[in-house]
Amino acid sequence: MSKKQSLKSGSDSGKLSFEAAIRALSEIVEKIETGQVPLEESLIQYEKGMSLIGQCRRILLDAEKRIGEIEKRHNPDQKEPESEEKTEDDGEQEKDEEALF
Repeated sequence: MSKKQSLKSGSDSGKLSFEAAIRALSEIVEKIETGQVPLEESLIQYEKGMSLIGQCRRILLDAEKRIGEIEKRHNPDQKEPESEEKTEDDGEQEKDEEALF
């Protein structure tokens, strides 16, 4: 598979639901962990996996925003909690990427 095909198929993952992306990510990890995949295929799978991780993060951030909006509508007098998103996200991203492989 060429690099162009790899990148194209990685962008196709943007159409998956969160659950489907997690399943696809699990399948990628399983393939690579068996050690039965050639190096080039492992790299292609790794690239797809990173794309899926990004997609899952975007879906979760959108869900978090929606929850915040719902809470604001139903509790307009409640003070918003301070956001620690930037500091926590950076550490979580590194942990997620390490946990992938």
